[in-house]
Amino acid sequence: MKPSFADIRIPIEPDNPAVRREESLCIKCGQCRQVCERDIAVGRLYALKSTNDTAICVHCGQCANVCPVDSIKEVYEYGEVRQAIEDPEKIVIFSTSPSVRVGHGEEFGYPAGSFVEGKMVAALRSLGADYVLDTNFAANLTIMEEASELVERVTKKTKPLPQFTSCCPAWVKFAETFYPEILPHISSAKSPIGMQGPTIKTYFAQKNNLDTSKIVNVAVTPCTAKKFEIQRGEMNISSVSNGAEDMRDMDYVITTRELARWLREEGRDLRDMPESPYDSLMGAASGAGVIFGNTGGVMEAAARTAYYLITGENPPEDYLNLAPVRGMDGIREAEVVIGDVPLRLAVIHGLEHARQFIKRMADGGKNYDFVEVMTCPGGCIGGGGQPKTEVPMTDDIRQARIRALYDKDASMVVRYSHKNPDIKRVYEEHYIKPLSEVAEELLHTRYNDRSKDLGAAGMQEKPADAFSLGKRWRRT
Repeated sequence: MKPSFADIRIPIEPDNPAVRREESLCIKCGQCRQVCERDIAVGRLYALKSTNDTAICVHCGQCANVCPVDSIKEVYEYGEVRQAIEDPEKIVIFSTSPSVRVGHGEEFGYPAGSFVEGKMVAALRSLGADYVLDTNFAANLTIMEEASELVERVTKKTKPLPQFTSCCPAWVKFAETFYPEILPHISSAKSPIGMQGPTIKTYFAQKNNLDTSKIVNVAVTPCTAKKFEIQRGEMNISSVSNGAEDMRDMDYVITTRELARWLREEGRDLRDMPESPYDSLMGAASGAGVIFGNTGGVMEAAARTAYYLITGENPPEDYLNLAPVRGMDGIREAEVVIGDVPLRLAVIHGLEHARQFIKRMADGGKNYDFVEVMTCPGGCIGGGGQPKTEVPMTDDIRQARIRALYDKDASMVVRYSHKNPDIKRVYEEHYIKPLSEVAEELLHTRYNDRSKDLGAAGMQEKPADAFSLGKRWRRT
């Protein structure tokens, strides 16, 4: 049966792992369809008739962000995490993504972009966390692997160019579904959360003498698509390492909004929290990890380390503020020279812009070496699980969050992934070196051609319909 009001609103399957619709609240305003068609593109690239009325979704949560009545929400997992904390046998470990610390405060009255890292860590401890770790550590790890892979592609021609980033699970599923021909171009390096999970359940557990069967890994993230990502079949490599068939690398994902909701239910206010640091070993991060939350941040972080990998030296000062990849334009380009190796870079946010870029490449446009794609406007700072400080979200809010992460990077002593002492240590003691056999096993992944989900008609490149064009909300 055709989903109700499919001509007005975007359909959401009941078993969607990331977002859900509360029917009693829906006012049929159509904002969800508009954002899915215009900014994300998914809503206009397939036909329900071809998919047997099964919705295609990349789980980005932008429909939830624009819903003015909260009819569309993330699928809550904090209840299960709370139960795990109440179980004395469980060891609950939280890992926080970079963008949470510049969005979470907005839920408690802080100005947009307030950097509340210490209070956020304290809040998690107040809820009963056994350990609180920084996913920025794994962002550094991702850069070590992804930059190493890029250097091999460029210098040894091991895989096709350009190399696309792999940190955004919504982008990866978009490519798997609509553009499977580019899957060999996507870096095999897992996202930071994809690396954080197995590293905790192997290296961190060994160093702290923890029983891995008792560990409950919880990612605190701005991203609803991470709820889908952790359920991917291949995200269970720690089960192989530990000989535990049912073990997942990351057990739960809660969003920035979920964390705030949970704290309020417990009668806790972020403003009353003291400052608390991360736990050691996987708590240290460089500025390169901090900026991962911004559109262009992954590219900039990778360029810093790629320079070192090619030349053996840290890059010049202008690599610490790679202005051409910063900003809010949907597609941005830059050219850099590392030693005698020229690299053409591109940065994209919004999957409609990715669609345009891929089409332009297929039509014989420029050649590129490295392309960053983020689904959400502004990057992860605009993720589908971030506070709805304004509806629709404005670029003023996004820019405030972006500035906070760049400011934090600029204030840090260690600004390169390869200079992070904890990263050096994890390679010395566990992963040996980037792209080693053990690193390939635990830190890299594979992708699946999902184009069959589109049915016999395949991808439909329909123009945005009159409804979307006629009711476009003003964005500042």
